[in-house]
Amino acid sequence: MTVVLTGFAVLLFIIVVLRVPIAFAMGLVGFFGFAFLMGLDLTNFMDFRWRGALSMASNRVIDTVQNYSLSIIPLFVLMGNLVTRSGLAQELYHVSNAFLGHRKGGLSMATVVACGGFSAICGSSLATSATMAKVAMPPMRSYGYSDALATASIAAGGTLGILIPPSVILVIYGLLTESSIRELFAAGFIPGLLGVLLYLAAVWYVVKRNPDAGPAGEKTSWPERLKALRNVWGVLALFTVVMGGIYLGVFTPTEAAGIGAGGAFVIALARRRLTLSTLFETLADTARTSAMLFAVVIGALIFSDFINRAGLPDMLLSFISSLDVSPIMVILAILGIYIVLGMVFESLSMMLLTVPVFYPLVESLGFDLVWFGIVVVVVTEISLITPPVGMNVFVLSAVLRDVKTGTIFKGVTPFWCADIVRLALIVFVAQISLFLPDLLYH
Repeated sequence: MTVVLTGFAVLLFIIVVLRVPIAFAMGLVGFFGFAFLMGLDLTNFMDFRWRGALSMASNRVIDTVQNYSLSIIPLFVLMGNLVTRSGLAQELYHVSNAFLGHRKGGLSMATVVACGGFSAICGSSLATSATMAKVAMPPMRSYGYSDALATASIAAGGTLGILIPPSVILVIYGLLTESSIRELFAAGFIPGLLGVLLYLAAVWYVVKRNPDAGPAGEKTSWPERLKALRNVWGVLALFTVVMGGIYLGVFTPTEAAGIGAGGAFVIALARRRLTLSTLFETLADTARTSAMLFAVVIGALIFSDFINRAGLPDMLLSFISSLDVSPIMVILAILGIYIVLGMVFESLSMMLLTVPVFYPLVESLGFDLVWFGIVVVVVTEISLITPPVGMNVFVLSAVLRDVKTGTIFKGVTPFWCADIVRLALIVFVAQISLFLPDLLYH
């Protein structure tokens, strides 16, 4: 246990004090920790037993980059980048506004729905927040919306991107726990939709308490609404084909990612939004993002090998058994740890650090790992808007320099409470997550 605690302490020191990227920090601590557990003298670099640690690390690198199923990551990243280039955000917001804008708080509701739709295809919470800030903020300001409500609806809506499939975070969780990516995608759909509905309820609550925070906009006629829908039918069809094909088992998630990337390319060409230079920028950005994600996955797997060899999961299980508490109390304790960590850690880093530690314990207690994956992602969503390190909030404050960070955090509070309600529902009513996987695959 001392070795594990020392490893975590060194890891936090490297990340927080030395500011080393988490991928390299986890890889270094995992490698040297694994070597130490093999009984090496770390000062003697001629010790032949270094080969065990080197073999473990090299196998992790090779196996990860050669894993066919992981090609889903760059393909979905490319799909999201192409959709972003095609200018979809503006049109999704226009459609949502056409149907919801005439209500009190309607522009804010339209922003939440547009964020949910855009992030479902884009797959990035931070990109959704940055893009929708430029699209949705000017109309809300022109109608006199409070900065707190306007920015909070963008920040909260952006968090939906890591849960509504296709989600790169769910792919990484599936890799770490060897869970079915198809089942994870199916499990994320209803909780994602529930998140949209609860955010709409949060907007309704805010404007009910203070009607001046979100005045009603102009009502749009049905012919204009249908005209607005025609502008996004291609992307909606692409999403339906990709997700429907996965859910119905027509093709694998990896094949779906290829179809999605190809379809997004055709849509971007049809909209005349691609030139040779923008195509090169899109491909280069996809390569950078994919390389970063592969690096953090490899680092997390090396660190996972270290803590597993140290016996941390078994020690945790023995400790929990000695406490004689119910399994659900263990889950609540884990969620408490996640919420505290979310105040100081970036979401992906938090998940990579904790999932290798917790999932063997959760599995041994008899919980479904697909359900636990959705719970983890929902908690990770909450961390994106939790002070003091809510990444979506800081992205917005960087894009909207005239809005104080404190104003955004204040506005986000009702949405944060909505997330806590959703988390409680998913924890205590597991079928919210497992209904679709059970229906489609069992």
